[in-house]
Amino acid sequence: MKITFIETPVTKERDMSVEFATCPADAEIKVAVFDEHSDNNEQFYSAIADADAVCMYGYVYLDKQKIDAMPNCKVISFQSTGYNEVDFDYATEKGITIVSILDYCTQETAENAFTMMLALQRDTITYNKAVQQDHIWQVNQTRRLKRVEGQTMGIVGLGRIGQSVARKAKGFDMEVIAYDPFLPPEIAEGIGVKLVSFDTILAESDVVSIHMNLTEENVHMFNKAAFQKMKKKPLLINEGRGPMVNEVDLAWALDNGLVRGAGLDMLESEVPDAQYLKNCPLVGRSNVILNPHSGYFSDTSEYLVSKLAVENAVLCLQGRQKEAKVVRNGIGL
Repeated sequence: MKITFIETPVTKERDMSVEFATCPADAEIKVAVFDEHSDNNEQFYSAIADADAVCMYGYVYLDKQKIDAMPNCKVISFQSTGYNEVDFDYATEKGITIVSILDYCTQETAENAFTMMLALQRDTITYNKAVQQDHIWQVNQTRRLKRVEGQTMGIVGLGRIGQSVARKAKGFDMEVIAYDPFLPPEIAEGIGVKLVSFDTILAESDVVSIHMNLTEENVHMFNKAAFQKMKKKPLLINEGRGPMVNEVDLAWALDNGLVRGAGLDMLESEVPDAQYLKNCPLVGRSNVILNPHSGYFSDTSEYLVSKLAVENAVLCLQGRQKEAKVVRNGIGL
């Protein structure tokens, strides 16, 4: 059994002891490092050439060229719940099982969404900078702050994470509505959430919190047209995927007062370099919080994501796809 871990020049430095310990004792383990900014990726292609399975965080897109470069590959196992960093149709056509983790960081991600929301509600960035950097001890130096109680939280994507956010919002006495075209209404009703249209989310929410997986249909779902429908100048929280939000259009909405603040756990680029961040129109704003896709992160979630991805890969290589959590393209089921 040959298992290769796909990394970037940044992620290759992480502790992979849990992954290695979870591999079968007789497994041949390799690490393949792909540098999208380099013309020389010979080590990467050499390391994946004979892989039976690859495990990956999802920072390297597996296109047709990369898939063809690993002719023995039977499993692509994502160390995440998402699985969009692969040519899904082509991998399926080649008979490769695509598997990702069902659940490992629901609480962390929901907590992070709420942390960003509360920090923006209370303008923590402004106050902290004033005291720590400018040595100013003054209350009335920021915009008028709104009480969270009674505000309407509009959740886009009411899966496990969205439902956890909804329960936390209820704990703060917020009204909660949600848009999720795939969720049965009785599930939403069971946690006291009303399903509404996307336009209703935009029009009625004081806070819009995004928790959808990325699809071709929802790329730039939050664009200038969407922001123009936001009647209450909401906060925008994104714990879904970066490309769902058009960064240029969000900067425009912030500049024009259509959105009063934003908390983003990721940008349109999965792995932005220094130049990207330097040119990003959202960087350097006191009403914007940017995280390096760290919303999932804790000691517990890091252990689970490392262990479960390898377990999924091994189960699928053994023909036990039904036990994996969870196969995304039906191969082997």
